[in-house]
Amino acid sequence: MLGDYRIHGRRATEIAADVERAVGEGELPPGAALPPLRELAGELGVNPNTVAAAYRLLRDRGVIETAGRRGSRVRARPAHTSRDAVRLDVPEGVRDLSQGNPDLALLPDLEQATRQAARAHATGQVLYGGPALDPGLRALAAAAFAADGVPLPRLGGAPGAGAEGIAVASGSLDAIERIFLARLRPGDGVAVEDPGWGSLLDLLPALGLKAVPVAVDDDGPLPGELARALDQGVRAVVVTNRAQNPTGAALGAERASELRALLSLHPDVLLIEDDHGHAIVDQHFQLLGAGPDGRATTTHWALLRSAAKSLGPDLRVAVLAADGDTLDRVRGRQRLGAGWVSHLLQRTVAALWSAEDTAVIAASYRSRRDGLIAELAARGVAARGRSGLNIWVPVTDETATVAGLLQRGWAVAPGSRFRLDSPPGVRVTVSSLAPAELPGLAEDIASTLRVRGGDVRGV
Repeated sequence: MLGDYRIHGRRATEIAADVERAVGEGELPPGAALPPLRELAGELGVNPNTVAAAYRLLRDRGVIETAGRRGSRVRARPAHTSRDAVRLDVPEGVRDLSQGNPDLALLPDLEQATRQAARAHATGQVLYGGPALDPGLRALAAAAFAADGVPLPRLGGAPGAGAEGIAVASGSLDAIERIFLARLRPGDGVAVEDPGWGSLLDLLPALGLKAVPVAVDDDGPLPGELARALDQGVRAVVVTNRAQNPTGAALGAERASELRALLSLHPDVLLIEDDHGHAIVDQHFQLLGAGPDGRATTTHWALLRSAAKSLGPDLRVAVLAADGDTLDRVRGRQRLGAGWVSHLLQRTVAALWSAEDTAVIAASYRSRRDGLIAELAARGVAARGRSGLNIWVPVTDETATVAGLLQRGWAVAPGSRFRLDSPPGVRVTVSSLAPAELPGLAEDIASTLRVRGGDVRGV
C-alpha cells in the first residue's frame, strides 16, 4: 500500500507530522492510499483512536482526503499549492488571455493619489494604538454600502474610528480567510460557486474546510443547487454578486429574491458576498444579506469590495461590512497578527476611489465581452459573460482546446482551474483585447472547436 515507506510515531501529532513530511519529500506520492485505522494502529502498537486523530489532523491540514469505505489517500495536489502556481507556458508572440488581469490602460495614474496620501501621512502618521481604518476610506465605504441598503451595525467607539460595521483587509481573499477563521472550524462545509474562483477553491482545503459545489448560470447560483447544499448542512455560503469569476455571472433581482428566501430558512449559516467587481460593472447591485425592509437574511454575514480590478491588483485593499460579532472577531484576530493595513495604501485607494469614473470602465469591458460573445455566436459557438473581465466557453476537452488555441497564437485558461463538478470549459480574459482583434479570435476559437461537416462543438 505504501511501498517501502513505513509510518512512524506514537502520538497522533507524531504520526501526522511523519506522514506530512513524507508527502512533502515525495516519499508518499499523490494518490497513495494510507493503511486502514486498525491496521496501522496494530503496526504502531497504539490505540486506533490515536490513528483516527492523526488522520483527522492530516485532513484538517489538507494533506489527505477520506472517501468513506475507499479509505484515506494523499491528496492529488497539496492544499498549500495554488492552482495558479501551475502556470501555462505562454510562448513568445502568443497573446496571453489567461491571467484575468484588468486593462492597464484603464488603471488610474497613482502619482497624484500617492502624493496626496504621503502629504496626509506627513501631518498625521499612524502609530501603534491608532485606528485600523482610515477615516476617508471609512466614509467612502460607509456611503457606498448605505446606498446599496447594507445594514451597518454601530459597534461603538469614537467617530471616524470605524464605529460603523466596517473593516479593512489586504484584498478580497485576505478578507474571506479572516472571516472563515473567525466563524468556521476545520471540517465545516462551505457552499461555493462551480465553476468559481480558483483561489477560493484552494483556500478551503488549506484551512481544512470542505467545498460543496453549487452550479451557476448567468444569474448566479441556481436555487435548487443552493437548497441542496444547505440541506447537506453547510456552515457557510460564498456568493459573487457581479463579475463572477470565471463565468461573468451577475445576480438578477428575481434570483436574488429566491436566494434570500432560501438563506432565511437557515439563519445560522454564514453568508459571504464578494462584490469585487463593484467598480467595473454596470449591472445593478443585488444584496443577499438583507431584504428590501433592511432586515438581515442571516445572523452572520459579510460583504466585501476590493480595489484590485478597477485600481490595480497591487493595491491590496478591501473593505468589508459585516454583522457586529463577525466584525469584532475579524478585527480582534487582525490585531493579533498583521495589526492593520497600511494607511498609506488606504489613503491612496480612498483618493482614487473618490475620483474614478466607473461608467467608462464598465462600458469598455462590456463592449469587449459583448463583442466577442456576438462574434462567437455568429460562428456557432456558445459563450457566457454578463459582467466583468472574462467570458466562459464550454468545451468537451480543455487540454485540446488550450493547445489548439496556443497553436493559433492565443493563451486561454483551462477550466480545471475553476471547476469542481461542473462541465469543462475555458476562460478567456477580454480586458486587453482591441475591437479589431475580436473577429480573428472568435474565428480561431471556432476553428479549434470545429469538427468535420462544418459543425462547431467543444473538441
